[in-house]
Amino acid sequence: MSQTDARAPYAELAANSRGRLVPEAPSRTRNAFARDRDRIIHSTAFRRLKGKTQVFVAHEGGHYRTRLTHSLEVSQIARSLAHALRLDGELAETVALAHDLGHPPFGHAGEDELQARMEPWGGFDHNVQTFRVVTRLETRYPAFDGLNLSWETVEGVVKHNGPVSHKLGEPAWRAIADFAPGWGLRLDSFASLEAQAAAIADDIAYNNHDVDDGVQAGLFTLADLADVPLIGPVLHQTRRDWPDLNERMIRLEAVRRMIGVMVEDVLAETERRLVDDNIRSVEAVRTARRTLVQFSDPMMADLGVLRRFLFERMYRHYRVNRTRSQARRILADMFQLFMAEPEVMPTEWGELAATGDLQKRARAVCDYIAGMTDRYAIEEHRKLFNLDLALDL
Repeated sequence: MSQTDARAPYAELAANSRGRLVPEAPSRTRNAFARDRDRIIHSTAFRRLKGKTQVFVAHEGGHYRTRLTHSLEVSQIARSLAHALRLDGELAETVALAHDLGHPPFGHAGEDELQARMEPWGGFDHNVQTFRVVTRLETRYPAFDGLNLSWETVEGVVKHNGPVSHKLGEPAWRAIADFAPGWGLRLDSFASLEAQAAAIADDIAYNNHDVDDGVQAGLFTLADLADVPLIGPVLHQTRRDWPDLNERMIRLEAVRRMIGVMVEDVLAETERRLVDDNIRSVEAVRTARRTLVQFSDPMMADLGVLRRFLFERMYRHYRVNRTRSQARRILADMFQLFMAEPEVMPTEWGELAATGDLQKRARAVCDYIAGMTDRYAIEEHRKLFNLDLALDL
């Protein structure tokens, strides 16, 4: 039996791809989705993810997850889900690797500040920024802007969390509404099961690594988690199985097991929905009445409690709040300066921003800042606002 024959009837097939916006000769060594994956891995935006963190800032420690390590963890989980569901693993992996390309420095604090600064000029949304990165901002090929990814990958990047037609009235989403209308990304439909697998893999990865990172950072302890649904029972079972294990290994083993519990729940719930909704084709996936790759209701309830714990004890811990405050001030200062004096930006960005059209200037400034790593943003701010450093340039 060939690999294609082993696929489920609702799996995407690279051979049936709707192609690329700019037609290209096929690769001799890779199918369309594998080629997309490789283009993402080789992109500048993907490399920069190593210097962008989610909760902590890159200089706070080398053991915390960065956007890069998070994306790799998401891609591994997405590919495992796809394999178990007999989907296309390369497409699931590709969407997972691309899903965070549009995140600015400093995690959600950076996104919140750019949204506030861009509110008069079309707004900012990291999902839309990811779309702009892969369709426009990456300039690596002479024949086109962006990465010229296949239709299914671009669709997955845009719609991995579900239909987006209801968002098109938001200013930030005009970039997607106006993009190649003849190409038809079907913004009112669901994306492929592969893209849905990437989306749920994101949830699995960040809930687990935030538990891991939070304990490592000393924001809470394993004892604090003992009565929290999902992680608490896993910790209890791990201690019963390994009574002499040290706390570090207990943490690592519990996180590993929790990933497994969540994956098994997704597989069971997804298989149930596929049967209940009579899903037998890729078109049935897109026109389904609901998301198909999903957690069960009991798992969603447990995750809700865990997320509230993390919000209270980690995301709004005073140490994290201080970092968020500093991060927002850094980006606010630079945004205001670049809007007033675009000539202080690097030449290629300064030329884009040197226009009388303030909306275009703001978008160029936003694109430049959004592409920064945490460390680069900190250093750029110091050079711009510290006279001694400026004199050394």
